[in-house]
Amino acid sequence: MKKIINGKVYDTDTARDMGSDSYSNRRDFSYWSETLYQKRTGEFFLHGEGGPMSRYAETVGQNEWSGGEKIIPLSPAKAREWAEEHLSADEYEAAFGLPDEDAEDVALYVKVPAVLMARLRQSAAANCVSISSYVVNILDKNV
Repeated sequence: MKKIINGKVYDTDTARDMGSDSYSNRRDFSYWSETLYQKRTGEFFLHGEGGPMSRYAETVGQNEWSGGEKIIPLSPAKAREWAEEHLSADEYEAAFGLPDEDAEDVALYVKVPAVLMARLRQSAAANCVSISSYVVNILDKNV
């Protein structure tokens, strides 16, 4: 599925599958399936689909429901929260590494020129890490 949300492209074909969870099977009206993805830019999103009695249901008429699907952008904190709840410990570790129980992460929001952001994306992708991880690595080496 490919969707543009707030001017950003979310594509399940090009993003990295971090893990998934589901309930029941497609013949069950309450069926749902969710997969956590990470874009090459480091952003996370959830792709979910489900039956007519799931959270992904869509109206198709008056009192008529059908199954549906949706893409939901997630903050890194929400992605980790979802992974903690829906993935096994091994899957979580493969996706995010072992949590540092003594550290406390703090969100940092910075405006940078578009040219610099493009270079950051390219460098992070070349190193197969998120932009956040790439910046933290640079700061760790220089501070």
